[in-house]
Amino acid sequence: MPKVTKEDALLYHSRGRHGKVEVIPTKPYGTQFDLSLAYTPGVAYPCLEIEKNPEDAYNYTAKGNLVAVISNGTAVLGLGDIGTLAGKPVMEGKGLLFKVFADIDVFDIEVDTKDINKFVETVKLISPSFGGINLEDIKAPECFEIEERLKKELNIPVMHDDQHGTAIITGAALTNCLEIVGKKIQEIKLFVSGAGAAACACTKMYINLGVNPDNIIMSDINGILTKDRKDLNNGNKQFATKRNVRTIEEGIKGADVFLGLSAGGVLKKEMLMTMADNPIVFAMANPNPEITYDDAKASRNDVIIATGRSDYPNQVNNLLGFPYIFRGALDVRASTINEEMKLAASKALAALTHEPVPAAVLKAYNIDKLTFGREYIIPKPLDPRLISWVASAVAKAAMDTGVAKYPIKDWDAYRSKLDKRLSEHINKIGELII
Repeated sequence: MPKVTKEDALLYHSRGRHGKVEVIPTKPYGTQFDLSLAYTPGVAYPCLEIEKNPEDAYNYTAKGNLVAVISNGTAVLGLGDIGTLAGKPVMEGKGLLFKVFADIDVFDIEVDTKDINKFVETVKLISPSFGGINLEDIKAPECFEIEERLKKELNIPVMHDDQHGTAIITGAALTNCLEIVGKKIQEIKLFVSGAGAAACACTKMYINLGVNPDNIIMSDINGILTKDRKDLNNGNKQFATKRNVRTIEEGIKGADVFLGLSAGGVLKKEMLMTMADNPIVFAMANPNPEITYDDAKASRNDVIIATGRSDYPNQVNNLLGFPYIFRGALDVRASTINEEMKLAASKALAALTHEPVPAAVLKAYNIDKLTFGREYIIPKPLDPRLISWVASAVAKAAMDTGVAKYPIKDWDAYRSKLDKRLSEHINKIGELII
């Protein structure tokens, strides 16, 4: 993949129609009669139907396929608190990915406040317009309260992707890695570098998968999270350990899994050498991981490593999750995205990795062969099967847990419909730089 330069990026965003998204009409508008149906007087009829039955908004408006990508710009990618306007290109980019990979329409909404109450109230007030809410790039610990409150107070799916996207995908990777090395999830020792939104969500996911909470050590910039620390927040204090561990070196020693969502270079070669046999390393700091793929492989030949980078095997990319999770949730009109739906998405990703890889995927990545193993622990982001596998699993979990208002009856027809949604974009997908 060619190196992305500043000049290339600025040209890409500014050439032609500025930005990355636009609104396109979905109904005829070429005659006066068309316009009379689209607006006055014809539009009054669907308005009155919705007034009588609010659920009819899904039949007569775009609500059922419309997601709001909402941010206050306080934790934008690796750039930090750069503000709402500076974060807008990222939100537009998220909208592009939703559309291209899952045929979901998006309005990006930048809310210029750091006040939790104002932010929550703003989202609640605009929520009738949307079928789902994707919270994006909101810093911890505020993001925990914002998501929790909105999930309780709205009856549409709400998800903070920065938290749960990485959790769902690395959950699949962890499941597969443990199968490869022959370890039981209940017995492994986990060290977590980082205590922010993504780290906490990942740790929760791993516990749901079977990791023993007593076998978890978490650290942040101030050291190991211990019960006697007074500076922890509601999001991460639940992971504070009772054990007498004070240094990162002590916490990593003997660990089976290292989860890094912190900063580049945190995991030194010497530390990796002290981990258990067949160590699993998820070095997710971007663009510079906690340890590079090359350094990890040079230190130990039994390590399995995943990063957020596309230029090495096992890229953990949130694109594997969020478009299809919302697709499945929207298609059954789910009232929420619950833990069971996230777990179903993770298990679907893990299962898909065991399947033979289509020739189109190999061609997209310019490789001859790809099979389940140490350098293929999760699907590739350009795999066109993701939409039918993950969205179907999420939709079914929503139905099984009673949060689906519009259950699916014919699964074969549903999967075919999903594949058809993707087909018009499939040629462009192979050209995307992920």
